[in-house]
Amino acid sequence: MTGFRLTTLLAVSASALTLAACGSAEVASPGEGDFGGGTGGGTTTPPTLPPGTPAADCPTGFANVGTVAGGTLRACQLPQQINGALTVPLRAGTIYAISGRTSVGTDQGVDPAAPIAGSVQGILTIEAGVRIFASGGSDYLLVNRGSQLFAEGTATTPIVFTSRQNIEGTTTESSQGQWGGIVLAGRAPQANCQLTAPVTCTGTVEGTSAFYGGNTAADNSGRLRYVQIKYSGFEISTGNELQGLTMAGVGSGTTVEFIQVHNSSDDGIEIFGGNVNLRRIVITGADDDGLDTDTGWRGGAQFGIVTQRAAGTTSRSAGFEFSSAPAAVPLATRYVSRPFISNWTLVGRNAPIDAHTVAHFDTGTDATVINSVFTSATGSVAGCLAIADADTGTSGVTFNSVFMSCPVSYRTANVALSTAAFTAGTNNLIGTSTLTAPAGATLTNQVLTFINGANETARPVVNAATVYPFFQTTTYIGAVQNAADTWYTGWTCGLAASSTC
Repeated sequence: MTGFRLTTLLAVSASALTLAACGSAEVASPGEGDFGGGTGGGTTTPPTLPPGTPAADCPTGFANVGTVAGGTLRACQLPQQINGALTVPLRAGTIYAISGRTSVGTDQGVDPAAPIAGSVQGILTIEAGVRIFASGGSDYLLVNRGSQLFAEGTATTPIVFTSRQNIEGTTTESSQGQWGGIVLAGRAPQANCQLTAPVTCTGTVEGTSAFYGGNTAADNSGRLRYVQIKYSGFEISTGNELQGLTMAGVGSGTTVEFIQVHNSSDDGIEIFGGNVNLRRIVITGADDDGLDTDTGWRGGAQFGIVTQRAAGTTSRSAGFEFSSAPAAVPLATRYVSRPFISNWTLVGRNAPIDAHTVAHFDTGTDATVINSVFTSATGSVAGCLAIADADTGTSGVTFNSVFMSCPVSYRTANVALSTAAFTAGTNNLIGTSTLTAPAGATLTNQVLTFINGANETARPVVNAATVYPFFQTTTYIGAVQNAADTWYTGWTCGLAASSTC
């Protein structure tokens, strides 16, 4: 996806009924409720159950919508409107469902000191090991401005958001787009805001009718740690899609780390403005871009793996697609994106046409990329790098200690600007990849060579902590130092033996 879009999802409440009619959702939401003075969902603890035995009931605040997975799990549906505090507890024999747009709080506006009259804060807490499924494209989780999501798994018990088909065992390695995804909307600055008093924001999150943006750079939308998001992404209309994880105007007070997005039908993660920082990200099998940024994101991301599908495609997909702001705004006054990237490994697919690149930068993006590896499969003609317009060349994308290994180094249409940007940096090199794949990985439709080999190990390293305060100092480029570096295992699917998606 490229550029800035104002989009509206129409008739969301009606969509749940439509989905129910075609088997996409079982029941209507129970609506708003009182969750026991801020401790909802934790009032019932069923006894330990033998494997395959569904719980007899659901926690307080959730609707019992029957059983799934051949009658082995009790399905407990979240309210479509979550006001106040709700906890989703880990319980034997229980899985949770979302139906339609499931909103945490209501939009509280741009100013945390003066919330919109009548607006309500929501705080959704999800315990480690919980699984949540959705049944159709209009089913998604939205955290509105002023509300928070605390989804904190562990390295051995991640939280999993997935599709009903996955729960029922009917997904394949090519499955995608089976539900909407997760959307966080915050009050941090973005390109479609007036940031001098009075601050106004008119940005609408793609695929929804939710507003985002403000002037609170350190805004806090909660914590997401050790989370899988699988088979998500849905095209509401042409150019108007939900991603695996969408963050719009999300501030630096938000924690986002150890996140895997698998087989999104659109982007894995898309960031619209804001100042959120990311760490330890895995994006596998996105049908569009791995990490896509728009409308003035000014944050950092360190340690990331993007692996795209091995098969050839004509889609415009990239590991990175970094856009800035509407090109109609003069560059001198544009609120441009300023992303900082360190220790990422992008593994592109075998693209048989020059449809896109492994790393694509446009509309004046002022990016800094260090200690990273860009590669693509043998036979690809898409190119490793594209600086796609003069504004981006003027803004100056900075590359230092970046290693590229693609059959085509620069996209054909952007050779001059791309070459100038890459060669202007220090310790950049075009060479031959010696990346290897993890032993026993089960994603056979992915190009999984992302572990450093001899040629990657030999590259000089930038002290990342001196480039951006969020970054940790490392002694290597790329996302994974060697075979002993296994930060991506345990909480992800498909990247280790016996870990299927």
